[in-house]
Amino acid sequence: MSLKQKIESEIKSAMIARDKIRLGALRSIKSLILLEETKSGAKADITEEDELKLLTKAAKQRKDSADIYEQQARFDLYEVEMAELKVLQEFLPVAMTDEEISAAIKEIIAQTGATSPKDMGKVMGVASKQLAGKADGKVISEKVKAILNS
Repeated sequence: MSLKQKIESEIKSAMIARDKIRLGALRSIKSLILLEETKSGAKADITEEDELKLLTKAAKQRKDSADIYEQQARFDLYEVEMAELKVLQEFLPVAMTDEEISAAIKEIIAQTGATSPKDMGKVMGVASKQLAGKADGKVISEKVKAILNS
């Protein structure tokens, strides 16, 4: 079952349950998918990788918005963003732990033959693709830099 079909099914369930926050989050995901499918030059169906990128981006936006609302003491809006983030995370793969990220990066470094910080771009290119959706790009970058500098 594709992500779009899962979302449509979940939208129906949320409508029946009258869960407004979940429904809003699911509709925003569906909207992102439809926009991606209909943009000029797009293929008929989007790939699973594209879906993952969309969800990751939407989750990051929710997290950033929630952080801003928390700083501004707008806890009513903070709660909504966090609830929507929780819904988005249901459709994302489980995030990797720090140890798993480090192990994956060490393996990528061995594959690419990187030896110094000069090779960071080469490692980041591979790491970003392999760990997409499983780890934040900023965390990946920090880990690569730390491992190559040691």
